[in-house]
Amino acid sequence: MNLSQELVTNCAILFPVFMQMAGLTAAVLADPYISKRNRKVMITITALLFVLISQNIADFLLQKTDPVRFPSAIQIRIFTSVIGYTVRPIILLLFCKIISPDRRYRAVWILLIINTAVHCSAFFSHICFWIDENNHYQGGVLNRLCLWISIGLLAYFLYLCIYEYRINSRISFWIPILNILLIIASIVMDNCVGATEQIVSYLTIAMVSACLFYYIWLHMQFAYAYEQDLKAAQRIQIMRTQIQPHFLFNTITTFRALSLQNPQAAYDLAGKFGQYLRQNIDSLDTSGMIPFEKELEHTKLYSEIEMVRFENIHVEYDIKDLDFEIPPLTIQPIVENAIRHGVRIRDKGIVRISSKRSGNAHEIIIKDNGIGFDLDEIEKGSREHIGIKNVKERIEKMSLGTMTVESNPDKGTIVTIRIPVSKKEESD
Repeated sequence: MNLSQELVTNCAILFPVFMQMAGLTAAVLADPYISKRNRKVMITITALLFVLISQNIADFLLQKTDPVRFPSAIQIRIFTSVIGYTVRPIILLLFCKIISPDRRYRAVWILLIINTAVHCSAFFSHICFWIDENNHYQGGVLNRLCLWISIGLLAYFLYLCIYEYRINSRISFWIPILNILLIIASIVMDNCVGATEQIVSYLTIAMVSACLFYYIWLHMQFAYAYEQDLKAAQRIQIMRTQIQPHFLFNTITTFRALSLQNPQAAYDLAGKFGQYLRQNIDSLDTSGMIPFEKELEHTKLYSEIEMVRFENIHVEYDIKDLDFEIPPLTIQPIVENAIRHGVRIRDKGIVRISSKRSGNAHEIIIKDNGIGFDLDEIEKGSREHIGIKNVKERIEKMSLGTMTVESNPDKGTIVTIRIPVSKKEESD
């Protein structure tokens, strides 16, 4: 290949790579939707990719340099090689950081520091690699250290993808997996096909493409999160229209009956009802968590009103844990469901609410002796039990907690809520 053909080939390789990098950098800097943390990681990856591309170009040019005319070329080439061996695994680690941003990765960072130190030994030993007097690359005993570390990081990356998105069946789950396959294929091509000289390695090109795919992946995650937030807001609006009308009508009917039979009881009920409505509206307008004690107070007001209406039901409390937060309208809808669809038809219907600290979680149990129901109705989103499904989704989303339901026909229902202990509580 003559000089002009080589120049055209190299430009054909570099042009799309630099176009991708320039477009990706501009998009990351201008995108208002990516979180601040992910933007920092993406900018760092982009900067390191520019360094890696520059290292590839420098190494390509230096290996064509005559060491007799330019003796310093050997030392410069060692330096650029160390940069390449250092930067590549760091980029892979930052890919892991995007998948699981809350991990500290201390052990991995220590391993990468060791990797850099071993490759820096090329300046004074042959244990890793060296450049001989003819400017030819020679591998030492630890020549494959960077490769094995990179393979280990890819395996760890695969584990994070499966662990973090194991319950996610959406197609976006496969984008990180395909990036792994792309990088592995590029390593194979560099070792098998890359004997022919080219200005940028297949691995570098694959990393640039992977970074671009990750930017698209971040957008898909944002779109999914936005969609879930919108659905949650819509469900709260549905709850607002579902809970209040029937309860308003029934309570007003109770007012009318009590005002003739027992005016004082009607007066007390009106006070509780007004306080209940005020708290209900406050809860629906709250986007974050509220103290459990406040939710419990709201539930007690509802229960006291219902116990006036139905003398056969009784709500009991066994509260041993109060100092934690919970999504608003969490306990009250479950108690309402227990009364309306469970214990109201019993001669002596009982709903028992208990709370306690259990290990690393706050545990709330709502148990009734009602008629029970088919658990499949919750998953189907039946109208009678949409409140329970709504509560379950908000507990999982807002507090990272869990809610389990056990129900046996004609025996009753047990709802167990577990709210993880916060980091602040653990430190206290």
